[in-house]
Amino acid sequence: MKKILLFILTVCATVGARAERVKGTVKDSEGKAVAGVVVSDGLNTVQTDEKGRFELEADDDSRFVFISTPSGYISSTLKGKNLFYKEIKKKVKSYDFVVEKNAKDDTNHNVIVIADPQISDRDELPELSKHAEDIAAYVKEIDGEYTFGLCLGDIVGWDHSIYPEYNKVMDKTGLDYRYVIGNHDMTNYGRSYETSMTNYEDMFGPCWYSFNVGKVHYIVLNDNFFLGRDWYYIGYLDERQLAWLEKDLSYVQKGSKVVVSMHIPTTLDKSDRDAFSYDVIVDNLCNKTALYDMLKPYETLILSGHMHTADYEQIAPNITEINVAGLCGAWWCGEVCIDGSPAGFKHFDMDGEKSTWIYKGCGHPLDYQMKVYVDDPTFPGEVVANVWDYDPTWKVEYFEDGVKVCDMERFMDKDPLARELYKDQSKLKRNWVYAARTENMFRAKKSEGAKKLEVRVTDRFGRVYTKAIER
Repeated sequence: MKKILLFILTVCATVGARAERVKGTVKDSEGKAVAGVVVSDGLNTVQTDEKGRFELEADDDSRFVFISTPSGYISSTLKGKNLFYKEIKKKVKSYDFVVEKNAKDDTNHNVIVIADPQISDRDELPELSKHAEDIAAYVKEIDGEYTFGLCLGDIVGWDHSIYPEYNKVMDKTGLDYRYVIGNHDMTNYGRSYETSMTNYEDMFGPCWYSFNVGKVHYIVLNDNFFLGRDWYYIGYLDERQLAWLEKDLSYVQKGSKVVVSMHIPTTLDKSDRDAFSYDVIVDNLCNKTALYDMLKPYETLILSGHMHTADYEQIAPNITEINVAGLCGAWWCGEVCIDGSPAGFKHFDMDGEKSTWIYKGCGHPLDYQMKVYVDDPTFPGEVVANVWDYDPTWKVEYFEDGVKVCDMERFMDKDPLARELYKDQSKLKRNWVYAARTENMFRAKKSEGAKKLEVRVTDRFGRVYTKAIER
C-alpha cells in the first residue's frame, strides 16, 4: 500500500510539474516559411528554423505563445486573423502563425504614442472620439511612411467592459495599436497579482512581448504590480518578465536601437535613482536598476505614461526616458493635464536607428509648444512660459521689441491655467484632481515700456517656436 501511495504521489507531482510541449510554424501570407523568428511563451524563447518551424516547452503558468514580429512584416494585435499571439490549449497540436509582408519599407517609420486615455465613464467616449479624429487628421498629413500606434496603458478606468467601445472609437485613427497594460487595466480588488491581468489579456493578449519594425526592436513590459489588497500597486517588474527579457535581448545585436514601453515610469528625477523612497513606489519602478543593467548594451529609449504629465530623463548616455502626457488631460476634467500640458499625443519619427519626436496637443496646431502668461497674479511683473515638452537641450529665450533680453530662468511651479481649472475640486467631475508643479516653467522680468514681448523656443531638433504679445 505504501508503495502504491508513493507511486501515486510521484505521478501527481510529475503531472503537476509537466510543461506543455508547444510547436508550430511561422509563414508569410503566401505560405513561405519565415526563418529566425523569435517565439516565446512569456518565459522561454526559441527561433524558427529554415522551414519556419519551432518547438518549445511552455511553462505551466504560460497562457500564450507569441511571436516577435520580424522587421518587414506585420501581424494583428486585436481580435482577427494573423494575431501575433495564440492562447495555449491542451488539444491544439500546432500553433501556426501568419505574418504579412509590409507593403511599405519600414526602415523609416512613424509611431503615434498615446498615454492614459483612461475612459472611466461612457459619456467620455465622445471626447475621445474628437481626439481620435485629431490623430487621424495628423496621420493623414504624414502619410507615406509606415505608421503604427502605441498606447502606454490605462486604456480605461476600472470598468473593463468599455474596452470594445474604446477600440471602436480608436479605429477612427486608422492605426493599428500595440498596447501596454496600465494599473487601471488590472483587475484590482482581486485575489492576487497573478490573476489581475485576465481581463486585459482577454482583449489584448500578452502583457509583455516584443516586435521589430525597421532597425528598431520594440519591447512592451508590465511594471504594474498589484499587491492583492484593494487597489494598491507598486511599480515593479517580476522575475518572470526579467528572465524573459534577458532571453529576448539575447537575439538583439549589441549597440542597436531598443524602445521599451511600460506604464509606470522607471524614474521621475535623478533623486529617485540615487536613493529609494517609499513615497514614490507607485510612481516609478522600484527595481529599475535591474532593467537599466540589461539595457546597457543598447541605444535605449524608454516610453512611459501614468503621471498625466510630461517629463524627460537622461538616465545614462545611452538610456533616455520620455514620460508622455495623458490623452485624457486631467482625467477628462479639463482641457490640460495637471502640469498644464494640453491633452494630446507624441509623434516619434524613426529614421533607421535615429529618432526625432514632437508633441501634438489635440485641437491645437503643431507649433503650439508653449503657453505664455503675462502679469499672472501669482507672477506679477513677469513673463512666464510653460514649455511642456522641454528637455535640457532646448533653448528658451525672452525678447522685448525684437531685442533679446535673456535666457529665461527655469523654475518649478504650477501652470496658471491648470491651477485655475482645478482649484475648486468641489466643481470637478472627480474631486481628487489637482494642479501639479512642473519643472518646465520659465520666467523673465518684463520692462514697463516694452511694446512687444516675445518668448522664443528652440527644441533639440532645431525647430523654432515663438509666442509674441503686443501691449
